[in-house]
Amino acid sequence: MHEDLDEAGKAWDRENADIFRIRMAVTYRPNPIDTSSVTLPPELVALTERLAENAHELWAAQRLADGWTPGPQRDDAAKKHPCLVPYAELPESEKEYDRIAVRGALLAIVALGYRVGKK
Repeated sequence: MHEDLDEAGKAWDRENADIFRIRMAVTYRPNPIDTSSVTLPPELVALTERLAENAHELWAAQRLADGWTPGPQRDDAAKKHPCLVPYAELPESEKEYDRIAVRGALLAIVALGYRVGKK
């Protein structure tokens, strides 16, 4: 175990962990679900914006619960983030980030054979 190592052993262990992380970063190849043959039905396309807004609200609620506050620029040490605002006030680039994530999830759901429908 790491605790049982002397300082030289701990340093060697840390160095090898760093090498492993670098190699993983270089060799990691994302393999998302293939959605190239999927077309979302119009009702799911229309749902995308509402789900993107909800994704933002969930993210913001978690950040606030973790002690983050709004700030003019992101500062991890001070837990400040400029996107801790209502979805409507976000820049289009940030809204698009949420839309892409939601669209990807909806496409994956359909690609896996599931259906999403309104009651």
